[in-house]
Amino acid sequence: MNRYENIPQTRINKKVVYKTVRYPEIPLNEEDIYVYTTQGDRFDVLANQFYKDSSLWWIISLANTGNAGTNISTDLPQNSLVIPEGIQIRIPSDIGGILRDYKLLNL
Repeated sequence: MNRYENIPQTRINKKVVYKTVRYPEIPLNEEDIYVYTTQGDRFDVLANQFYKDSSLWWIISLANTGNAGTNISTDLPQNSLVIPEGIQIRIPSDIGGILRDYKLLNL
């Protein structure tokens, strides 16, 4: 999946750039999966393992930021695909709903 597929583009100084991308809140779901990271875990590898699509790495990444209301104490950095070893992260289960919300936000 190309998450920029439907994002409008504009020109700035003769360069084509994407307009602002909006991401949905990723709600807790009782069917979410919780895993402890091991050495070498990355968002894209986990997305491929759980969703069969490495391009959906951003779902796992966003689900593990600002974790109010969860049993996760780590706010993972968004500037890397690499995940620190030995922390518990949430793998959202309702990717269909998340992708639908993403598309609606970026019409």
